[in-house]
This record gives sequence, structure tokens and C-alpha cells, in this order.
Amino acid sequence: MKHFFRPSLAALAGLGLCASAFAQSDEPQSIPFADGAFTITQEEEYGEKTLSFGDKELASAYVIYFDQIAKLGDTEVALFDVGDGGNACGPAKVMVWKGEDGAIQRAGIGEGDCGAPVMAVAGDWLYFVPWLTPGTSGVVKRWTPQDGFATAGELTYAPEAGTTWKDVDPARLGSMIDAFQNEAVYTQARELLGDRLEEVATSLLVSGEPEKTASGLIYGDGCIPHACGTYDGFMAIDAANEKLYLARQTDGRTPETWPASANWPADLRQTMEKALAGRE
Repeated sequence: MKHFFRPSLAALAGLGLCASAFAQSDEPQSIPFADGAFTITQEEEYGEKTLSFGDKELASAYVIYFDQIAKLGDTEVALFDVGDGGNACGPAKVMVWKGEDGAIQRAGIGEGDCGAPVMAVAGDWLYFVPWLTPGTSGVVKRWTPQDGFATAGELTYAPEAGTTWKDVDPARLGSMIDAFQNEAVYTQARELLGDRLEEVATSLLVSGEPEKTASGLIYGDGCIPHACGTYDGFMAIDAANEKLYLARQTDGRTPETWPASANWPADLRQTMEKALAGRE
């Protein structure tokens, strides 16, 4: 099974989400800005890229994309995606503008983490909206060149209200994490896992498209970003009988299961044990 990280972001009312405007290229790039230009160049031996404005170096990494130039109030801000790649990590966001004294200024978000939150341009502000996993909350930040970062609010993960077991459609699941968006599935997951929901959901973040058992149950396995092979997870849905099954690797030979493994259908238990054993 091919595994990948597939975040499913809810639509953000009133905010236009931004995408990179330039494809990554090995050739030098020049982006006009103010009375000069940004350049993105690649070092020949190791392939690391450098972002500069004139003789001022602003960032260096293996991946640098030009995103856009946003107008925030009276200030133009150039936006770049910068990172070194890696399993399940997005790029940081680098913001560059000219201060009142004409000097180039720089700020960034996500450079010390696994990438920046999703960004949106809204009026005089940039908003950075966290991608949430089941059982988590996150702070929405806003930014201006003049005031820097400030807290705009807090988001809490929530499933799609009113969705039931009948709405579970494997064709619409890019990974098992997507299944938590169903309210019936999410409710039973909280009942089974309690305060361990976030922990178990994290073990499914790097995963592939779900499969089906011979009896028609939907299932999939996954792992923690940057830690595959350690506390990997398994999830299965029996939509017809409105039952959810979850498992997680342990330090020992026997995975933790919810409900107890004795209450799992025999074929599903074997599928889970084989999937998690194959990840060791």
C-alpha cells in the first residue's frame, strides 16, 4: 500500500487560500519587486537554493517557491515557501517587504516546525490557520508588517454535523484520517479512546487509501510523521453494524486495541495484526 500524508482542510469562509505561483525550477529565477528583484539560485554541487534581494540573502533551503506579492494596506509583501522537504512536512512561509526606511525586512513562520499553517490573505492581514487532527485545537494567527504576529482566535477539530454511518463512503476517503470527519465515526472514536483520541489519530496521519476486507469492512493502517515503525496505527469501520475498530502498536508484541481484540471479527483481527507486524 502506498502511504502519504493527506490533510483534509475544511473550507474557510471568506478567506481565499493561497497557492504557489511559480513551479520549482533548477534554473535561476528573478521576481521583480519594488525597485529591484528577488533571485532564486541553485548551488551546483548539493542543489541547495538561495533566496536573495540584491546582495542580501534571505533564505536557503532545498525547496524555495515564489508564492505571490500581497498588498497589505499600503505595503507590498512578497511571500515565499521555503523548506527542505521530508515525509509529511510542508514548507515554512517567508514574508519580505520594505520598511519605512527602505530597507528589506523579513519574517517567517513554520521555520522551526514541520512547515507553516495554511495561509490566507484578508484585507490588511495575513491569516495562518492550523490544520487540526481529531481531538486537537489550534491558534489562528494573523500578521502585518507593522505589528507582526497576533492571536486571531482558536479552532477546535469538529466532524461534519449530521453525518451518519450511512454517509461513510470509502470512495471519498483519501486515508482513514478522513473518516473522522463523519460525526458518527468521530463520536464512537471519542467513546472508545477518551483522552487518547489525538494520540491514536496521530498514528494514522501518514497513510494511504483505505482497503476492504472480504466481508466488506473498510480499513487502513498508518504511522506518525517522521516515526514510521513506532506506534503505528490501524483503523477499521463496519458501517453496516455501526462499529469502529482501532489499534496501535506497542513496545511489546501485542497491539493495544479498542475495543478489546477478543471482540474483533477474526478476519479483521488477522488483517490488523498482519498490517502492524509488517510495519516493524
